[in-house]
Order: sequence, then C-alpha cells, then structure tokens
Amino acid sequence: MDSRPLTRRVYIETYGCQMNVADSSLILGALGRDGFVATDNPEDADVLLVNTCAVRDNAEQRVFGRVGELQRFTKPGTVLGVVGCMAQRLGPELLAQVPRVDLVAGPDAYRNLPDLIRQALGGDRVLDTEFRSWEHYEDVPQARAQGPMAFVTVQRGCDYKCTFCIVPYTRGAERSRSLEEVVREVRELVATGTTEVTLLGQTVNSYHDGKHDFGDLLRAVGALEGMRRLRFTSPYPTDFTLRVIEAMAETPAVCEHVHLPVQSGSNAVLRRMLRRYTRARYLEVVAELRAAIPGITISTDLIVGFPGETEADFGDTLSLVDEAGFDEAYTFLYSKREGTPAVRIADQVPEAVGAERLQRLIAQVRGRTRRANAGRVGTVHEVLVERPARRGGQMLGRTRSNLLVVLDLPVDSIGEYRTVRLTGTTGSTFTGAVVVPQLAVL
Repeated sequence: MDSRPLTRRVYIETYGCQMNVADSSLILGALGRDGFVATDNPEDADVLLVNTCAVRDNAEQRVFGRVGELQRFTKPGTVLGVVGCMAQRLGPELLAQVPRVDLVAGPDAYRNLPDLIRQALGGDRVLDTEFRSWEHYEDVPQARAQGPMAFVTVQRGCDYKCTFCIVPYTRGAERSRSLEEVVREVRELVATGTTEVTLLGQTVNSYHDGKHDFGDLLRAVGALEGMRRLRFTSPYPTDFTLRVIEAMAETPAVCEHVHLPVQSGSNAVLRRMLRRYTRARYLEVVAELRAAIPGITISTDLIVGFPGETEADFGDTLSLVDEAGFDEAYTFLYSKREGTPAVRIADQVPEAVGAERLQRLIAQVRGRTRRANAGRVGTVHEVLVERPARRGGQMLGRTRSNLLVVLDLPVDSIGEYRTVRLTGTTGSTFTGAVVVPQLAVL
C-alpha cells in the first residue's frame, strides 16, 4: 500500500444532473483536504474520475466510451475511477466489464475516496457502494469555482419509487440536511460574491429536517442579506403544500419559475408510473402556483412510449401541453432501466412507435414555446449575466423567470445584473438590449 502523503492531481469529468455537478465539487473538497489538487487536463492527472449518471442507458454508454478514451492517459501510478449513480448501479459488474478501472464508488462513499485511492495505488481494485442513510457530508468543504451562481444540495436520495426511475436504487432513501447547515453554507457563498443559489433535491419540496419544511427553508435562505435570487429543482407536484406556495410568494428572492415534472398527461400511464397524482390534481397545482405568483413560468419533463401507452394516452399528453400552458418542456423517449419495475410491465411500446410520438410531442412543445416567446418580445426584465454565449463576443443571461437572453456585453460583465428589453427570439432564446447599464448588487 502506498503510504506517501497524497499530493496528487485529480481530474474529474461530470455527467448528468445538477446534483452530480454539486457532487463533483464535494468530491474535490473531500480530496482537497487530503492533499489533492484539481487539474483541468487529464494528461497531468494522477487520479482520473468520471462522475456518472444512470437515468438513461445512453448516458451509461457515453460513460463506457469515455472511460475507454481516458485509459490512454493512464500510466503506472495512475488511478482510473468511476463514481456516482452508474457506479452504484453496476458495482462489481463495472470492475468486471472494464478491467482498467481501478476504483468504483457510489454517491455515499465520497468521504472515503482518499483511502480508496490509497488502496488502488497499492494495486487493489476497490469498490464501495454501501448505502449510508446518515451521510449528508456536512463537514466536507465543497471546492467550487467562485461565481455568481451556485448549487446547494439540501436533500439526498428519494422515497418516491416511480416505476421508470433508477434514482432510489442508486442514491438510497430520502434524507434532508438541517436548515441551519444549509443556511450556513449559503451565507458563506454569499460572502464570496454568489447572488443566485439553486437548492437541489430529488424531490426537493418534500424537504423536512424533522423541525422545518421546505417553506421554512425558502424563507430562511431567502432572508439572507445579499441573497438576490433563489431557485430550486426538482420538486414533486403534490409536495407543493399551501405553506410552501405561500413561502414562494412571500419571499422576494424566490424566482418566478418552477420546473415541475409531470411525465405524462394520461391518468392510466401515471398510475403505471406510480406517480402520486392525477392529471386533474397536477393541473390544480399549476393553477395554485399561477394564482399565488403572477408571471411565473413553468417547465416540465415528459416521457413518451412508456409501457402500455396507447395512442389515446399519448393524445392526453399532447393536450396537457396546451392545457397546462407549459413555457418549456424536456421530452424523452422511455428508456428501459434494468432494476426498475417498469421493465416488467406488459405491452412494451415498440421503439419506432415511441420515436414517432416523440417527434410529434417535440413539434407540439416547440410550437407552443415559440408562440409564447414571440409574445414576450418588447418586455423588460432583470437579467443576470451568466457566461459567454456560443456567438462570438456575446454573453448569455437569464431572467428571473428563466428566459435565456443573448446580449452584446463584455466577458467582465459576468455576475452583473442588467435591465434588458427583449428585442427578438429564435423560438427558445431571446436577443436583448440593455436599457439600464448596471444594477447595483444588493
């Protein structure tokens, strides 16, 4: 076993959701206090880690391909590891399938990574996929790049075992961090210049630390001096209690946007998915949010081709797009995940049928988004400048209601708030013109 002090360089690639992005910062923090330093170049790394997603099969296939590519950067004394949800799902199978992988660690094993790496440096192939229901990583500092925006994990795991979803089997049971610890972390972020925070959880609005619910958390974080914008993802429809909606409406920092996954517009499909609401109840939640928060925008997730979905079921999903008035929707063709109950449901929909329905759904969503966004041209919004746009010399900003705006601004405007008039739209994003040069940061 290598007992030398660990002053090694670590390279991480991250796949999947915002939770994985936050977890990569956590991993770097756990390794950083043990002597590791981060590098952006895999050629310079002594430890190469791929932080993975297991939600869809194509995400896992991308990881297998990328791990194969990263092998060319390995040399004697280099550790190649796979961490995260795919590591948790496959466990020892991953070690068997990819002989060059030295380390496999699930989401509850990140504080053990320094010891696991030492064992791997000693020649062992190591595995840690134990679930630890107590693990919140409260004492592990996160190694984030400083910037105007940050993700803060407030809840880990999930108790809602939807039949299509692998997450409960890769992240374990739901548990919430204490409100005091979340507030402490956000206060520290604000002190370094962060003005927008996104709270993360698998069903984030079911947050409860034993004393405080999600409404309490929104009020506490939103009240911090310097906290200008507060977002959260992803909520569960029926966890929007009256207390939570009131907290959203009464906390000025909470942004006027909710990403509210519905998955299907058909009650029959929702039952097979084991979603805990009906179409009618979902629409009631949408109406409650709109009544309490004027101007709120709502985006969603939609799955087509779920086992047993008929043409009539699919028609219910199409009609829901207009009835709910979604401002944006992320659309997916059902992907089988071994280990989930949905693979055993009869009447699997042929892939060609699902793919054709997906194209119709995409057309429906894009048409609605295009019409809604055309009606927003000419309106004025506060925009936070986030990052360079794909167009050379321009920047990308975001309104409180989650509209993306391309602006003619310099790179040093990142983190600034500008008042912007929307001048045009491509259908999904906007062009904008600054009407007030810069808003003071509160």
